[in-house]
This record gives sequence, C-alpha cells and structure tokens, in this order.
Amino acid sequence: MTAPVLTVDQVVDRMAKLAAELPVSDGVAVFNAMYLTVTRLVRDHLAVAYFDDPATMAELDAVFAARYLTAVDDDRAGRRPAACWRPLFELRAAANVHPLQFALAGMNAHIENDLPLAVLDTCRLTGRTPERLHPDYLRINSLLAEVEAQVRATLLPLPSVGDPLLHILGVWSIDRARDAAWASVLALWELHRLPPAYRLVADALSGSVGMVGRALLTPLSVN
Repeated sequence: MTAPVLTVDQVVDRMAKLAAELPVSDGVAVFNAMYLTVTRLVRDHLAVAYFDDPATMAELDAVFAARYLTAVDDDRAGRRPAACWRPLFELRAAANVHPLQFALAGMNAHIENDLPLAVLDTCRLTGRTPERLHPDYLRINSLLAEVEAQVRATLLPLPSVGDPLLHILGVWSIDRARDAAWASVLALWELHRLPPAYRLVADALSGSVGMVGRALLTPLSVN
C-alpha cells in the first residue's frame, strides 16, 4: 500500500509535521530533516525556469515523496516497511551510529530504490517516456547532491584520516546512486509489459538496497 500522492506543498507540510514530532536524535528524523530541505528546494525551483517540464517534475516530486511517507506510515501502523527502508526504521535508535549514517541510509533507500520506481510511476501517470524525463531527472539529482554535500559538511565538518566513519560512509556515493537509479529505470521500463518479471526485479532491487543501508548503519566502536 502506498501513501496517497500529495501536492508538493502538502508533502512539505507533512514532513514539517514529522520534524516537529520526532526527537532530533531519531535516525528517521535526521533523514526527514534533510529530505524536507530537498523538497523545499525543489518547490522553489518549480516556481522558476529551472525544469524543462515543471508540471511533470511536480508530479515526480510528489510521487517520489509518497514512497518515503508510505514507509513512515507502515512503521507507525506496525507493518514492515519495504526492504530498502527496514534498516533505517529498525536501527533508528541504535547506539554509536553517527547522524550522517542515518542521513545517507535514508538517501540510499530513497534514491536507489524509490527514485526509479517513482520515475516509472510518473511516466505511466503522464504518458511520458523515461528519456523525456531524463534532463529534468539530472536537474533534480543536482539539487539532491547539493543538499547531501551541505549535510556532510554540517554533520561531519572535520573528518580525520583513518576515522572508521569515513570507511563506512565510503560505501555510498550520490553520483553512483544516481547512475544506478537511472539504470534501474531503463531496465524496469523494459520489463513493464512483463509484470511477474518486473515484480521480481523490483523486489530484488529493494532487498539489495536494504543490504547497503544496513552496512551504512554499522555501529561505530567505542574505545
């Protein structure tokens, strides 16, 4: 079950409400704060001549957010979130996990799993092909990268060489995630006429993304 698709303004309001409800130390709250910043940035860029097709990007932004909000709703209702989201929700209160690990674990789930599925959903809703969306896909990912860099600088301002946290964070790169997500878009687009194969590949994607998320949330040892 997927959360209802909201408008971009409604998405911002929903995430702002979550931010007010969750303790700041909660791993989901860390990701939510970053995602709220991204969504506000996208909303601002929808109002100017940034995207080639702002109406479709508004649709994509809302469909994309619905997948994260579904994970939130599933967790609150006692249902297991999608496999890609389980590490973050299961380990949200884990000790010895740096806030940046929570932020990147959420980005991992949302970009590598949710983004390609949201692109495909948007294509079906709007009658567009993935190729038609690709230029704006790159633009929206540039905004994600901008915020990710800000979050890294804020949460880990002075990393030291040899810090085990750097080794853990090296598991994930937003550039590689963006490229992998687009590869998933193209592969799944070719499978959309074969529903059983599509579901198998989509389920496998969610599971593999979840494994990376669990690695990102490896607790840091305390001396």
